Amino acid sequence: MTHLWVRAEQRPNEDRVGLTPEGAAALIARGIKVTVEESAVRAIPIDGYRAAGCTIAAENSWPQAPLDAIIFGLKELPEDGSPLPHKHIMFGHAFKGQHSGKELLRRFGAGGGTLYDLEYLVDEAGRRVAAFGYWAGYAGAAVTLKAWAAQQRGDICGPVGVYPGKTALLADLGAELDALSAARPRAIVIGALGRVGSGAADLCEAMGVTVTKWDMAETASGGPFPEILDHDIFLNCIFARPGTPVFVPKSALTEPRRLTAIGDVACDPDSDYNPVPVYDRATTWEAPVVRVAENPVLDVMAIDNLPSMLPVESSQDYAAQLLPSLLTLDGIESGVWGRARATFDSHMG
Repeated sequence: MTHLWVRAEQRPNEDRVGLTPEGAAALIARGIKVTVEESAVRAIPIDGYRAAGCTIAAENSWPQAPLDAIIFGLKELPEDGSPLPHKHIMFGHAFKGQHSGKELLRRFGAGGGTLYDLEYLVDEAGRRVAAFGYWAGYAGAAVTLKAWAAQQRGDICGPVGVYPGKTALLADLGAELDALSAARPRAIVIGALGRVGSGAADLCEAMGVTVTKWDMAETASGGPFPEILDHDIFLNCIFARPGTPVFVPKSALTEPRRLTAIGDVACDPDSDYNPVPVYDRATTWEAPVVRVAENPVLDVMAIDNLPSMLPVESSQDYAAQLLPSLLTLDGIESGVWGRARATFDSHMG
């Protein structure tokens, strides 16, 4: 029997989950065993999974799971160097030149396990079957607007946290912007036709921010792109890959510019293909921006688990997208899973 083990997330400020109780019930009806770990922070309570017929396990007990269990989580595992013998479904961030990913792949090699990277679950046409992108863009734009608002007060963006829903987020952000004497900023979104970019643009427009929407056609020249520097806010919603242009080069730090806040929603600072090379590390909920220039200021927001700011909406949305693929786990060597396995194998040498 195929056995899916939903682990508790061990990363701070990560309340999301990739399977709802309704989805778990559908898997069990298909003949798949589902184990769900208890979690002190998961946005969806454990009682729903228990009522759906899931086996409940202790929080963070997945290393002791049966070797044939498929371990399913979202964000990274603890960086303890231990070998990984299981099949894992997760965002590994290991296939695009990320330096931290090399250690993760070493652990899989040492344990004999397999990574089915959620970012590389694609259909026959190469399109991703599920993505958190919309809510990443939505939350990323919100935090970047908070960074811009803090600048207007002569400050730097303070800690951010979880919202019970988008209505609460919009109310909080709207009140912060309304309290300023400054007019609303101008923003440019690159990747505006994709999930991430549409979420970023929707948030900006909900806040009365004028948005310039760019996508592949506007960036096909490869740059440079001085228009970006003529906006107050730049939201990068293009995932780094070979051939991605540089949107804001290091030279922009000392050039005349209107730009003071960058939201790198894609957030690949340690990738060899980083299109925003003015910064070199992800930011955090406690310190949402890194200041990379002073005159004028330039702050970069690069939180890499943005959808967890709205964990209920983002979990429900993502889980609904992913469930059709999870229902095919009995055929893990073919289809979407077979393609993900081939991607893993190609990076293991």
